[in-house]
Amino acid sequence: MMAAFSRIAHLSLAAVLLAASTQATPAQGLIVKKRLSAVLAMEAVMEAVSVCKKAGYAVSAIVVDTEGVRQALIGGDGATVHTLDSAYAKAYTAASLAPVRKDGSTQALSERIAKTPGVTTAGLASLPNINFTPGGVTIMAGEDLIGGIGVAGAPGGNFDHDCAVAALAKIKDRMN
Repeated sequence: MMAAFSRIAHLSLAAVLLAASTQATPAQGLIVKKRLSAVLAMEAVMEAVSVCKKAGYAVSAIVVDTEGVRQALIGGDGATVHTLDSAYAKAYTAASLAPVRKDGSTQALSERIAKTPGVTTAGLASLPNINFTPGGVTIMAGEDLIGGIGVAGAPGGNFDHDCAVAALAKIKDRMN
């Protein structure tokens, strides 16, 4: 009887130790990702549209996470319907392709492409939602890639780019 009790005590102790060791270890196989809050994402798109509107441009703006999931979007007053798709493609490219190529924006990517057109874009232009036009900017929280912002509708991608950069500058101090 005493041997059975001793065995149960040892098994109980082993179970407690096992449970304690698994709780102290972080979950294996899980990845924790940062992303903008809904409030910051909305503030960014509103700021991009506002900055462009002050310059006389009717644009749309969108923020996506690193998976290309839309977090916030707005079609500015007077922005044409295609600008939503264009802004998405710019944000998607900034979040997914620009960082891989070591570019922080679709503008930097397009400038590099202009120097070596066939080599740089081989096979990429046919991928869905890829847009090499300026107006997409990678969103970073410190060293961490957390998404992209895309702006479309100004009479040139360089103006879209400037509005996206201004939007991120407004929220930069809260992206930690």
